[in-house]
Formats: sequence, structure tokens, C-alpha cells
Amino acid sequence: QVQLVESGGGLVQAGDSLRLSCAASGRTFSRYGMGWFRQAPGKEREFVAGLSWSGASTGYADSVKGRFTISRDNAKNAVYLLMNSLKPEDTAVYYCAAGRTTAWGRRRYDYEYWGQGTQVTVSS
Repeated sequence: QVQLVESGGGLVQAGDSLRLSCAASGRTFSRYGMGWFRQAPGKEREFVAGLSWSGASTGYADSVKGRFTISRDNAKNAVYLLMNSLKPEDTAVYYCAAGRTTAWGRRRYDYEYWGQGTQVTVSS
């Protein structure tokens, strides 16, 4: 069993930055890819960013490319999402997810464990 706990969400203004953190426990964290997804009210949960077990391979949704950066610290069993130039359309609950393999993926099925989420609200 894997536990994922997100933190760092909050209410910010458009143009501001936030860094989300996800603390993982329960298995060898460094062996698995990790990802961030988000879900806005009335919408499907969507892929935001992912990275491989080593962090060498990363991927982003087109809507956040160039503004968001995913990273990990395997020594701390943590993954991060740095969000710059936030927009009102980034408002959502953000979820950390642990992958099934060493790679990252864009599909929800690529991830086996999920955190409870952290709310990010961006005002205009």
C-alpha cells in the first residue's frame, strides 16, 4: 500500500506562483514514475505533468507547458509541482499519483495510487 499526501495548495491571484508537494510512503518511491493530475468542478480529471523514476524524463499537458515544472527528490520520497504564471483556468483540485512502472504516463490508468488532493484557486 502507498500513501500520498499533497500540500501547498491555496488561493492566489493570476500571475502568482505556487509549489505543490507530495509526500510518499509505503514502497520504494524511487522505483516508480510519478504524476500530477487536476480536476476542476464539473470536469474530468486531467493529466498535468509526469516524470520517470529518475526524473530524467518528464511530460506536460499543453495547457501548462512552459509554466509548470515537475520534479522529485528520491532521498525525501517527495515529488513537487512548481506552478508559475497561474491563470484562473488552473483552478482545480490537484492530485499526486504514483505510477505502475518506472515511466510516467498521461492516462489515469498509468497510475496505481492517488492522494486526496489539494485545492488550488486562482482569482482574476
